[in-house]
Amino acid sequence: MLRLVVVLASLMSLSFAGLLTSPDQLSTSEYDYIIVGGGTAGSVLANRLSEDEDSKILVIEAGSSDFRNLAIEGPQNAPRLINSQFDWNFTTVNVSGLNGRSLPYERGFVLGGSSSINFMAYTRGSRDDFDRWANVTGDDQWTWDSLHPYMLKLERFTRATDGHDPTGELNVSLHGTTGPVGFSAANMLLPTDDRVINATSQVDGFPFNLDYNSGDTLGIGWFQATVADGSRTSSAKAYLAPSLFRPNVDVLVHTLVTRVVQTDTQDGVPVLKGVEFAQSAGSQVSSLNATREVILSAGAVKTPQILMLSGIGDNATLAEFGIETIVDSPDVGQNLQDQPLVTNQFTVNSTDTLDVMRMNTTFAAEQQALWNSSRTGILSLAPSSQVGWLRLPDNSSIFQNITDPSAGPTSAHYEFIFTDGFVSFVSEFPGGNFFTIFAVVVSPTSRGNITLNSTDPFDAPIINPNFYDTEFDIFTIREAIKAARTFMAAPSWDGWIEDEFGAFKAAVTDEQIEQYARNTSDTINHVSCTASMGKTGSTGRGSGVLNSDLTVKGTIGLRVVDASAFPFIPAAHTQVPVYILAERASDIIRNITSV
Repeated sequence: MLRLVVVLASLMSLSFAGLLTSPDQLSTSEYDYIIVGGGTAGSVLANRLSEDEDSKILVIEAGSSDFRNLAIEGPQNAPRLINSQFDWNFTTVNVSGLNGRSLPYERGFVLGGSSSINFMAYTRGSRDDFDRWANVTGDDQWTWDSLHPYMLKLERFTRATDGHDPTGELNVSLHGTTGPVGFSAANMLLPTDDRVINATSQVDGFPFNLDYNSGDTLGIGWFQATVADGSRTSSAKAYLAPSLFRPNVDVLVHTLVTRVVQTDTQDGVPVLKGVEFAQSAGSQVSSLNATREVILSAGAVKTPQILMLSGIGDNATLAEFGIETIVDSPDVGQNLQDQPLVTNQFTVNSTDTLDVMRMNTTFAAEQQALWNSSRTGILSLAPSSQVGWLRLPDNSSIFQNITDPSAGPTSAHYEFIFTDGFVSFVSEFPGGNFFTIFAVVVSPTSRGNITLNSTDPFDAPIINPNFYDTEFDIFTIREAIKAARTFMAAPSWDGWIEDEFGAFKAAVTDEQIEQYARNTSDTINHVSCTASMGKTGSTGRGSGVLNSDLTVKGTIGLRVVDASAFPFIPAAHTQVPVYILAERASDIIRNITSV
């Protein structure tokens, strides 16, 4: 039956015939592929797999379909999406490395997943990051060179909404121009831009990098973001919405997959091509089988939970919950990697910072009206305009006893994110004008885990990011905070920076800086590696959950495609690596060997 796409009066609301809100609306009981999760990776898979007209695709998404909500679309709204209706609203355990504090753990609960609520950073990662994936998996198709065509395929460079020339902000020749994921550098220029860029030539150790997406990330340069034409580009907008025009795609929202079900056995190997799903804890449980594959793209928190509830996990742990083991896979939920951050604030001698949006309601309303009408102005800006990727010195004392944990010389140990205004995850806005530097540990050695809280799939799992569990991580954040002070002592800040602020100012000695970090750090929300790839066919603890083709070891018909599959977290923001992973996974599934 020919599908109709009904465009409603609201320009921001689309109704798709393939977008379903109840299992009763499913168009068939036979789907070739069932994709669990319509997030960053799941949306890519739905689009690419449905390019084969003979393949019938079902995406089952726990969250809503409201990815075109104006709160999501506006780039400057990103901080407001934490603990909103678009967030799973997870919380961590009390983390010992954070002096017993628990953190909100933001994950997208809407089509597009975390690409719909994140801070939109467009960072591929370094050449060494991907070459390490290839080394760990024994599969050279995961090298930078092998994946580079997918990087170009997925992206579409767009120009600034204010019309300024982007020369000097990035190397356009390194980027794709026809892909689905629109991205840009700064949509408008700020007074702080020249200060940051000029400081790179005034202080040793902070070189300018024209384009950190070249494969060599090191240095300070312009922030690239998944913002196109003044609005957020999510995976749902870029990939899923276009696929809903196709007659072979169904997307069922407000529906949680509760477990994957064994449907057969082949030569002693369990076949898992079934799923069970429900819309609430008390509602009817429905089931469907895929004719080809079930693909878990539920994210690095939910994917390991679903695997464990399905009987794939550590045998002893599953037995504690009375779950029958189908595959003894002790690495499920382990190896969690994430990147802790500290926000460091400076008071400034200026009234021209983005803090004006909080202090002048008339101006804020004018900017909102401007964005509503033209997608321009301050609200079209990503949360940062510059970013830096930096390494500890080779002669740093930490390397006397610890081997460098980064992927290689093109990968950073820590990141700076520069923000024209006050940002803190532990303090309220005090009023006034500020400049903030985020310091982020991007090659962490601490490892956390996701474990079951109960056998109820509607219960959140136990999340322990285990931040600052190692000497290297706390050393790195301490040195990053010191480096932020060094950078801000450059002449370009003279007369503009007034003073350090609050707990940051009070942290002077190494011990004080360490306690400052433990008391104020948050997560950058890059949870990864909880169902990681390893060498194909290898078994035992530490060998990974997945083969290098992303199939679940010891099974037939089950694959994982999301950030949980990473063997190591890239020294980058994880959104683009997930896009790259999902693009390659689509070709693996379709048996396409050239891009």
